[in-house]
Amino acid sequence: MRDRKYFEDLEDRTLAPYAMRSADSRGRRHPEPEHDFRSAFQRDRDRVIHSTAFRRLEYKTQVFVNHEGDYYRTRLTHTMECAQITRTVARALDLNQDLAEAIALAHDLGHTPFGHAGERILSDLMEEHGSFEHNSQSLRIVEVLEERYPGIRGLNLSYEVCEGIVKHSTSYAREEIADYNRDDAPLLEAQIVDYADEIAYNAHDIDDGLESGMLRIEDLTGVRLWDRHYGPAAEVCKGASVQVVRYQTVRRIIDAMVRDFITNIEAAIAANKIDSVSGVRAVKPKLVAMSDDMEDSVRELKDRLMAHLYQHQRVRRMAGKARRVMTGIFRAYMEDPRQMPPHIVAKADAETPMPRVIADYIAGMTDRFAFEEYNKLYDPFERV
Repeated sequence: MRDRKYFEDLEDRTLAPYAMRSADSRGRRHPEPEHDFRSAFQRDRDRVIHSTAFRRLEYKTQVFVNHEGDYYRTRLTHTMECAQITRTVARALDLNQDLAEAIALAHDLGHTPFGHAGERILSDLMEEHGSFEHNSQSLRIVEVLEERYPGIRGLNLSYEVCEGIVKHSTSYAREEIADYNRDDAPLLEAQIVDYADEIAYNAHDIDDGLESGMLRIEDLTGVRLWDRHYGPAAEVCKGASVQVVRYQTVRRIIDAMVRDFITNIEAAIAANKIDSVSGVRAVKPKLVAMSDDMEDSVRELKDRLMAHLYQHQRVRRMAGKARRVMTGIFRAYMEDPRQMPPHIVAKADAETPMPRVIADYIAGMTDRFAFEEYNKLYDPFERV
């Protein structure tokens, strides 16, 4: 059997000098024995996959609510696509794939039902009670809310994974960053997750938008990133279905963004003479980025998606439903917290006031559970 030491030695031999080694981890908040044949970051990845919050992502909105149809991405399938792109980039740069994948799989654990609309709503509702932000909630899940081990709260993940979660695409001024050194830039394994996330959702929102009919090819015409790849894909796919042409176009767009991203990171590493993890951490705010041309192209694409997809009547109507449902649930619980299950109510204490308990409970709901709970609270003919 190849034991943990074998894999740690393999990392030493094969990873870049600026990649994070499992053996060099700062460890866990609660020390525990190392595993016989899995490294620290492999265990972290596995703990995330087996968590309750990870399973719930299957029924949480990305853009389209689950009942819209089986084709569209959910928060879970988005997470898996983000993790796949993360692994590709990490492998190309000789980074620690296990660490990068663990961060990618955990980066959206704190998302509410109903996608980013749900996050905005819960943030508004919690404005007077300490606020709400999904990266902070993801950290709260892995550090506090998951219940897996006797006498330990959370998943007890490695320092580096928790740091990657809380520093994902966000300001370092928040209180939660304090335990993870605001002065340190994130590890490269964490930095690439930010862009893999963006690459994944830009690409799959094109695909889902076109499949739904809310987005038309005409709506994308004139967007450089689309125009560069749609024509060549259509030429190669003559006689094929529109679905095949669409898939081949989206595939080429992902590939173009990933290639640009990897090339630009390699150039940044060389330009900054990065040869260690400490060298990565010293470049503020972050070392990685896409090229200026690609950044402009991506921004143009996002603007077009905002205008024609994210602001579409159907999406806005769904966001309106989400606001009524989440606001109704929140107000009912605030009026009488005992309408929540007893084991949830019992979580309130001096450290965790009731509004935070309510926010934790609502944030953990899937779309369909939130709809069902709203009906139970407000429909007089619904069984409670």
